[in-house]
Amino acid sequence: MKKIIVFSLCFVFFFTYSSYAENMITIPSDKDYPYDTEKDSTKTKKKKKEKDADGIRRGWTFGALPSISYDADLGFQYGALTNIYYFGDGSTYPEYLHSFYAEASYTTKRYGIFRLFYDSKYLIPNHRLSIDLSYLPDAMCDFYGFNGYQSVFNDNWRNSKKYTEEEGYKSRAFYKFKRDIFRFSADMQGKLGEGFYWNGGIGVLGYMVGPVNIDFLNRGKKEEKKLPEMDGLYDKYVLWGLIQENEKNGGWHPYIYGGITYDSRDKQQNPSKGIFTDVFLTYTAAFGEQKEFNNLKLNATFRHYVPIYKDYISFAYRVGVQLTTSGKSPFYLNSYMNQMYMQRVLYEGLGGGNSLRGVLRNRILSNGFGFANAEFRFKVAKFKIKKENFYIGFNPFVDLGMVLQPYELNQNNVISAIQATDPDFDLNTLNDYFNFDKKAIYKPHISAGVGLKIAMNENFILSVDWALPFDTQDGASKSNFYVKIGYMF
Repeated sequence: MKKIIVFSLCFVFFFTYSSYAENMITIPSDKDYPYDTEKDSTKTKKKKKEKDADGIRRGWTFGALPSISYDADLGFQYGALTNIYYFGDGSTYPEYLHSFYAEASYTTKRYGIFRLFYDSKYLIPNHRLSIDLSYLPDAMCDFYGFNGYQSVFNDNWRNSKKYTEEEGYKSRAFYKFKRDIFRFSADMQGKLGEGFYWNGGIGVLGYMVGPVNIDFLNRGKKEEKKLPEMDGLYDKYVLWGLIQENEKNGGWHPYIYGGITYDSRDKQQNPSKGIFTDVFLTYTAAFGEQKEFNNLKLNATFRHYVPIYKDYISFAYRVGVQLTTSGKSPFYLNSYMNQMYMQRVLYEGLGGGNSLRGVLRNRILSNGFGFANAEFRFKVAKFKIKKENFYIGFNPFVDLGMVLQPYELNQNNVISAIQATDPDFDLNTLNDYFNFDKKAIYKPHISAGVGLKIAMNENFILSVDWALPFDTQDGASKSNFYVKIGYMF
């Protein structure tokens, strides 16, 4: 019932957006503006009506609405956002000339989004510029250990709704840690040839991490609902030395990247045909006690959009890798998926609504990983409400991810570290934490589901996805439900 209510609210607020956009400001282009006489203004109005009738948006469109969504990992989100598009004379529609986006929101699981984003292919002629400034506090960030299935997941340890203390329940914060992220990025793209582009950018990532703040989460709660004071998995990894002293509190990391993109898509949002592929290197710096964490990572992604029936049915798939080619990366940066264009608030890998839908968020934490997503995209209805163009679609999908560059978790070394730092630990329970069978490292994590899409003017797309993992080690005790903006890729 809760999911139905959340979806209904999102649907209502989505149409609220269209009513705001209806009251847009339209700035005419030079060729339409009446310079001569008042008589010409009548012609201009007539011409404008004729242009509006063709369904092409011109000038400015903007809307402000509550930021309402639901994510199985992050909880119910509330806040506000605004997205402003400028289409000019409409000759580039549905592609905008300038886009401004701002959001401030928070979730019931203490995850926040405070973001400003600008994107344009026209501010600097023949170059695309995007600028992102974000602060993302997360009081309960997921942490399930290293190397995917090599770290054992125990649902009874964190699920109080299904298990009692007699059945092994510890705390819903056991697989959590505190993680706040500050991010600034400035990215630019220029044309090399037909469909080929160069990409470059700079930025800085600031991570503030540590144990879950139990006192903060217990404020105002009844005694029976308070979280117990106990060590979570993150605390144990720090104690055992698997997370080093110089990375346990996070750090600040400026970065620079460069790469090449090929793009033959017919449009940016939900293309019906074309290929998008990119290859780039990111150098991330570290200083002082963290100087060992200077590293170079390679990212490569291939997306293909195959038309099946006109603009109504298509098949889309994406495959990609992120590999550490030199140096060493701190554990908290290994869950960050490098990008050349910040379409979403945060790209995390792997697991969760932005990479492997249905799989626990950040379930796969390793030095390098690979992933694949495939889905059929159907548009089942197209219609207009006043001047706005809408379509409704759905997309069944399958997602897959796996470890490619694992952490070294040698059984003898782990036992020696535990004996030296945690003498009270019962080694008979070690199998509750680790699976030292090397086959477990490279076993793929797979999930499947279906999504519903409601789109306005091709650019603003409400996405509702439902997914379930194939393996209970990825959290199959419940299905996972996500409400977001836009397609995942």
